[in-house]
Amino acid sequence: MNEKNYNRIFKMSFASVYPHYVTKVEKKGRTIAELHEVIVWLTGYDEATLHKIIADKTNFEDFFKNAPQLHPNVSKITGVICGCRVEEIENPLMQKIRYLDKLVDELAKGKVMEKILRP
Repeated sequence: MNEKNYNRIFKMSFASVYPHYVTKVEKKGRTIAELHEVIVWLTGYDEATLHKIIADKTNFEDFFKNAPQLHPNVSKITGVICGCRVEEIENPLMQKIRYLDKLVDELAKGKVMEKILRP
């Protein structure tokens, strides 16, 4: 993926993608609460701030730049998402976005929460 495509994704609002995350997990019998748990685990945001980010249409770049703290076990997120190994993505912001995608995928695939939230 080239830098032009990266910049397009970075400027997308989190709120524009969030409904797709919800649909993906609910279709597979998971809940919004579980989705939020995964997002909070990854970013360190609290529930109230997450709602504000969605309402304010914060873009992905600011979403991750302003995240209180990425979880210390984020490096344990491995595997393929969108045809790329997440652990090999060189752009730090794109890697964070793909970490989130990977966690949402695992949630939708029925993986148990204890395994998704890497111990």
